[in-house]
Amino acid sequence: MNPLIAVTSQNRKTVTSHAGLCRKFWLYPIENGMPGERRLVELAKDESFRATPGGLPAALTGITAFISQGMGQGMLMRLQRMGVQGWITAEADPDAAVQAFLRGEASAQPEEHGPEQDHDHEDEDED
Repeated sequence: MNPLIAVTSQNRKTVTSHAGLCRKFWLYPIENGMPGERRLVELAKDESFRATPGGLPAALTGITAFISQGMGQGMLMRLQRMGVQGWITAEADPDAAVQAFLRGEASAQPEEHGPEQDHDHEDEDED
C-alpha cells in the first residue's frame, strides 16, 4: 500500500491547527517518494476527530501520516496507536508541508492543552 498523507486545512487554502476539530483535509498519495495529485476531503461535523473518539474518521481511513499546524499530545498518541505518524509543521502551504515531511523536516511537538479545553471555531469554516 502506498503512503497517504492527510493535511489539516479547515480554510481549504493553508495548513491549519486544531486538528481534532478540523473537518477539511488535503489527502496526498505518495508514489516513489513523491506526492501525487491532492484531493480535498470534507467531513460532516459529527465526523471530526473530536466527534469520533478512538478511531479515524471513515474518510481518512488508510492514511499513514497526518500533518497539522497544531495538535495535542493526546492526538499524537491516538494517531500513533492507529499506526499513523502525526507531524506538526510551521509551513502554511499544504504542498510545502508535505515536501518538508518527506524530507524529514517536520516535528512532532504537541501543543500544550488538555482534553477539557473547549474551542469554538465556527469562523474557521469560512472560505
